[in-house]
Amino acid sequence: MKQPRSPIVAILGHVDHGKTTLLDYIRKSNITKKEHGGITQKIGAYEIDTGYKDYKTSKITFIDTPGHEAFSLLRARGANIADIAILVVDAKDSLMPQTIESISHIKAAKIPFIVALNKIDLPEANPEKVKRDLIKYEVLVEGQGGQVPTVEISAKTGLGVNELLELILLTITDLDLVYDEKNPVQAYVIETKKDRRGIMPSLIIKDGAIKVGDFLYDKNEKFKVRSLINDKGVSVDHVFPSTPFEMSGFSNLPGVGSIVSNVAKNEEQTTSPVAMKRKNINLDDLLQTPKKEKRLSLLIKADSVGSLEAIKQSLTKNDNVDIILEAVGEVNKSDVFLAKTTKSIIIGFATGVSAEAAEAAKQEKVIIKTYNIIYELLDELTEVADLLKEKEETEKILKGEAKILATFIIEGEKIYGVKVTKGKINLGDGLEVYRKEKLLGRSKLVSLKIRAKEVTEVKKNDEAGMVFSPPLDITIGDMIKSIL
Repeated sequence: MKQPRSPIVAILGHVDHGKTTLLDYIRKSNITKKEHGGITQKIGAYEIDTGYKDYKTSKITFIDTPGHEAFSLLRARGANIADIAILVVDAKDSLMPQTIESISHIKAAKIPFIVALNKIDLPEANPEKVKRDLIKYEVLVEGQGGQVPTVEISAKTGLGVNELLELILLTITDLDLVYDEKNPVQAYVIETKKDRRGIMPSLIIKDGAIKVGDFLYDKNEKFKVRSLINDKGVSVDHVFPSTPFEMSGFSNLPGVGSIVSNVAKNEEQTTSPVAMKRKNINLDDLLQTPKKEKRLSLLIKADSVGSLEAIKQSLTKNDNVDIILEAVGEVNKSDVFLAKTTKSIIIGFATGVSAEAAEAAKQEKVIIKTYNIIYELLDELTEVADLLKEKEETEKILKGEAKILATFIIEGEKIYGVKVTKGKINLGDGLEVYRKEKLLGRSKLVSLKIRAKEVTEVKKNDEAGMVFSPPLDITIGDMIKSIL
């Protein structure tokens, strides 16, 4: 039977804007002295009970590894843990480089988020300026034409923190945060460590349940659960979703983001534009993308705002290019993890690549390409984007094809007489209309008849009457294609 589970929250933002201070304040103010005395060590997450009773749950779990790098590292490993994010912004300093990067990470995760305007107790605080600055990065908050909620807080004094906690519970009201303890276990490693007790990673479950004595798998390695320690440092027999815990029983140290289940599963191997073995990029590498992923996805780092604007202005004219992140500064490790999760290529213009980023890119098989001459960058990327689109067009799978033989108007409705020349076409299919091999437009088959009888399918050599919606300027001799 399905049960509601508490939301799992990640906190992101610029360094020194108060992420850690906020996590510490929430933890200390929502855990009793008795409970606090039982906490022997940080395990990477903690659960609190807000006491608010008017919601599906009164509990919230915070991932105690603040920062977009940790957030994206987990996602790069396939661990989509967080249900909601908090973007902490200094109400005095407004947006800073890591704030902008955090916005990109949150958007890539496609999860709801709340903007926490911190240090509101300072006289220089200007929350309205922050809200206006957010518009530049397509974050429209409530009161500024958008729906992203904001709350003014002081992580230092606790001002507004209770309002933030209630806002979290309100924001996730429409999310289907449920689990069934009989479902297969879906647990993620959020921290790994080895101490006097042995290998003791920290985990959070998203579905299913774990009890002492269960047999689980880390990839295909089977092990038995020997002990479970909750975030209060207490040994327990069972753990349920959203509650962080430590677990013993592993024979090898699992990686951060590893998926633990009671079902054996081979580690998935993917081929993507960022999963290349060769060190040097070439057009053949970039064209090895899975079907339906033929847009060129980029993270761009440049030496200055001027360079960034010039590059963006030119590239956004190409419909085949998606810019996931644009920022000033050197390529860092966080960029690599974001590129991994979004299947993007990192472009550096007149800027460096940190040693950590280079090493992470090697491990994650992420492509980093650097340029010092802007026209070389634009020429090569435009060529690649166009080739990707061209490759996508040639890889379409033809389901059926028909030729327009005649047109009729019956009771004010335009009907086309067709003959199927290849494959089959079904009622409801999306269709492409061609004239002399040039695409005229796309439509949908909403009516299909053979000799006035309604049918759902026509095959090669069948003649039929068709109605399309929306109507297009179709003439005799045009071809229609149903594409898978």
